[in-house]
Amino acid sequence: MSDLLWQKSGIRIDPRIMRFLAGDDVVLDREFFLFDIEASKVHVEGLARIGIVNAAESADLIRELELLGADFRSGSFMLDERYEDGHSAIESRLIERLGDAGRKIHSGRSRNDQVLVASRLWLKSKLLELSLVCAAVANVCIHRAEHEVLPMPGYTHLQRAVVSSTAMWFAGFAEAFVDNAWRARQTLDLVDANPLGTAAGYGVNLALDREYTTRKLGFARMQISPIYTQLSRGKFEMAALDALGAALLDLRRLAWDLSLFTTSEFGFVKLPPQFTTGSSIMPNKRNPDVIELMRASYASVAAARTEIEQLLSLPTGYQRDLQVSKGAIFHGFHRGLDALALLPDLLVQFEWNAERMRAGIDATMYATDAAIEAAVAGVPFRDAYRAAAESGDEAGQGRTPESSLAARTSPGSGSDLRLDELRRRLTELT
Repeated sequence: MSDLLWQKSGIRIDPRIMRFLAGDDVVLDREFFLFDIEASKVHVEGLARIGIVNAAESADLIRELELLGADFRSGSFMLDERYEDGHSAIESRLIERLGDAGRKIHSGRSRNDQVLVASRLWLKSKLLELSLVCAAVANVCIHRAEHEVLPMPGYTHLQRAVVSSTAMWFAGFAEAFVDNAWRARQTLDLVDANPLGTAAGYGVNLALDREYTTRKLGFARMQISPIYTQLSRGKFEMAALDALGAALLDLRRLAWDLSLFTTSEFGFVKLPPQFTTGSSIMPNKRNPDVIELMRASYASVAAARTEIEQLLSLPTGYQRDLQVSKGAIFHGFHRGLDALALLPDLLVQFEWNAERMRAGIDATMYATDAAIEAAVAGVPFRDAYRAAAESGDEAGQGRTPESSLAARTSPGSGSDLRLDELRRRLTELT
């Protein structure tokens, strides 16, 4: 490991303790490293504005930071166990290349606000990605609802209940993912606050131009209180995982539906071949492994949120416990976004089995229609309800799935899906 930034003379370093302190930070920091470099460039510009570095030093530092980013992308620079973390790697590289100019870059900042700004920029990018993939899912659902209206059984308690349709099924998930996209954008607005310049949580005796760095880094606002800035770490990460988790819960429900619909017992859906795998022992099997792992993906997000929640709340001021939050958001977002990224193609490509779905609709599923029609004719609903319940198969006489759906005129149901309204909401987000 390279020389420690905080090393002082006369203090012996125990390698076992250093391994414990570093944990997997170097590996995790590869995810945040380019954001750390971008924030460091803006920090240099801010130092130049108040005379801590001169124009030549500023130009040299920014040039070397850009070269470091390029070397990292190409693989010629590796962030590995030579360094305590990504922050020390940046500073070591600048000192190696520029000497005293490199030693100036940490003026006015701490590793506390350095990790905060890098992880905050990363969170913003992931929330934008979440919003876009949710919007893509909603768009596919709206499109398929507009172009296919196939009757299918509607279920409550996993029992056949009323006539539904593929368009209603898709419309339900369309609205869910419009809301998920909206929630991701709202959460992005929450975390869109610049922590750079708050140092270790109590400010510094430098007239840092924090408004400038806020604009240059693309933040909507500046986090003002250095103390609160430190306390918001974990809080903002939990909010981001909540937004991701909301989308993953809807994905889990969708995956459960498809898991049931693809069984031989239902036979409503045929999955694209690339979304299934073979059995290692049973030659006759094709398994819906992709949707099963989609269903499982929420567990990783929930675990990440719980891990961060168990770190909080801490006493005022920075505590090293918060280091653990990096791994949690990294694993939660990667697992969750990887699962969601596959969903639009799956929804585009799977096929309905119209014949099997129609066969799943029996005469008793028109009982609700009969009860409501009698209520409209003036029969008290509870009397109409009992009569329909006792009618058995007679409730379906003269009825078809199409006629049941056409008569369903309440907003959002069979004949009035309001897909134009869902598309309008989606358009407002994109």
